[in-house]
Amino acid sequence: MAVERRVVITGIGMVTPLGVGTEATWSGIKSGKSGVGNITLFDATDYASKIAGECLDFNVDDWISKKEQKKMDRFMQLGVVASRLAWQEAGITVTEENATRIGVMVGSGIGGLSAIQKQAMVLKEKGPRRISPFFIPGCLINLISGHVAIEHGLKGPNHSVVTACATGTHAIGDAAQIIKNNQADVMIAGGAESSINELAVGGFAAAKALSTRNDDPQGASRPWDLGRDGFVIAEGAGVVVLEEMESAKKRGATIYAEVCGYGMSGDAHHITAPSPGGEGAARCMVAALENAKINPDQVGYINAHGTSTPLGDIGETQAVKKVLGEAYAKKIMMSSTKSMIGHLLGAAGGVEAIVTALALKEGLIPPTINLHDQDPECDLDYVANEIRQAQVDVALSNSFGFGGTNATLVLKRVH
Repeated sequence: MAVERRVVITGIGMVTPLGVGTEATWSGIKSGKSGVGNITLFDATDYASKIAGECLDFNVDDWISKKEQKKMDRFMQLGVVASRLAWQEAGITVTEENATRIGVMVGSGIGGLSAIQKQAMVLKEKGPRRISPFFIPGCLINLISGHVAIEHGLKGPNHSVVTACATGTHAIGDAAQIIKNNQADVMIAGGAESSINELAVGGFAAAKALSTRNDDPQGASRPWDLGRDGFVIAEGAGVVVLEEMESAKKRGATIYAEVCGYGMSGDAHHITAPSPGGEGAARCMVAALENAKINPDQVGYINAHGTSTPLGDIGETQAVKKVLGEAYAKKIMMSSTKSMIGHLLGAAGGVEAIVTALALKEGLIPPTINLHDQDPECDLDYVANEIRQAQVDVALSNSFGFGGTNATLVLKRVH
């Protein structure tokens, strides 16, 4: 019987509201810093929500030529740069022999909405002949994977995931399965998003999904706090390099964590609200643990979806209790990266998987900031406000998207 192929993370790349590169984001998270502020990408005066997590330190001219920029919406630029950072760190050399065994799976929840909005205005004001020839390839979600493959000469599986806020997690889980199934040896995987524009902010606000704590941007994302009033929209990208474990060890690669389990489920309940009692999320976590062959009582930390929405935070809390049992659920640590960087939508799962891997590797559990008045219905240990030193061996990273699509990764510390 063939030995089961194992998958590890050997490269990480992030662009977030806390900065460009892993160090900027991770140091900000360790210090409990918020990357949320007033919207600058457009005039938000007339909008119900005027706050967002913008990547203010990201200067595209530092990374991508003017010529190439014209071919990419901003979400794509963020994804290409995060992929480049992860790939450089992994240090893999592409050859004629291995190129077909290296693939890309970087997705987005919404994709090129900014380009769509801009070109719709061009059409209305100037007519069809003025639409950019790069418009369609510039906003297609799979073109992140396309650009990354072209840049590095990667000829293996090339695919994208589109599952709203679960995109990044599904992409990493699906890419890990491709390696386990021996369809590739290395995959670049994750998510990217940039939808801080009039159409998206107006649309999410119309759905009553966004926080309107406009007088306190840095305190607006407050998962499990009684004063939470919706999520804070944010942009960025989180991408990992996944590699078959034996190959990674042979070349002496830095290993951040093993992706040892992956679960999916559907709520079949509502287009935006979670299923009652977190039932769908619970099935997803159970599926991930079963896939990993890990018992619930081995889990030490959960990087939660934790969006700061009234229903979502309660639903996830209930789901964790269903999976781990009420008594054990209260012993583990759970926190929300979104409290610091807002909700990166399709990129959230990629960034949060990286944060989870770093937590395992460094023995540091990230905090949930802005948690001052804990909702009585949310009664777990959310690592309130300050980072905690604790070495755990197994962690979950959860992502749940509109339409009731759920994804969970099980990450394991590699000794």
